[in-house]
Amino acid sequence: MNKFIAEFIGTLVLVLFGCGAAVLGGDNVGQLGIALAFGFAIVAMAYGIGPISGCHVNPAVSLAAFVAGRMSVKDMGLYWVAQFLGALAGAALLMMLTKEGAASGLGRNGWGAGYLGEYAMQAALIFEIVFTAIFVIVILGVTGEKGQGAFAGLAIGITLAVIHIVGIQVTGVSVNPARSFGPAVLVGGEAVSQLWLFIVAPAIGAVIGGALYRFNLLKA
Repeated sequence: MNKFIAEFIGTLVLVLFGCGAAVLGGDNVGQLGIALAFGFAIVAMAYGIGPISGCHVNPAVSLAAFVAGRMSVKDMGLYWVAQFLGALAGAALLMMLTKEGAASGLGRNGWGAGYLGEYAMQAALIFEIVFTAIFVIVILGVTGEKGQGAFAGLAIGITLAVIHIVGIQVTGVSVNPARSFGPAVLVGGEAVSQLWLFIVAPAIGAVIGGALYRFNLLKA
């Protein structure tokens, strides 16, 4: 239960801080500010709830940990439920804070005509697979037996911030199915119809990253 609550709160905070920066402060802080908001949210939660649950706050991270042999399927399922519910709660809180409600987009992910850089679906798919794999490789590396545990939160947060600097115009950056799920469910329409990519692509990236550790292709 402690891990469930920690993952719920952590994912809620990630959505509230990151998507909140995009919706409530985007015009003032710009792409860099939004990227830092996501990164700093992870840093804060890594040190806040990391000792309790490991601060996955991301179904892709939990999947990668399972593939790498660091997590049971039972715990992974528990984490997934907490993460998706936490993201939905975070998006709901954000919706209550915005003047436009769901019409603000709630920082949803997407691609194609009318969405940020208007990148094609293929670009969105490639970006989410590759950068999720990079993200989980960093996480599994810094949290491993010979990783730099005291600095893990910083490394993970900085990585997420840089991923956002690179990719916000492509997809708004997911690399996290729960982060995409919360806003999409409340916004509806195209956000829901495109949600599949932000579940499938991060899952593929997570399996790739986790497998590199599982089969000792990346070993300290």
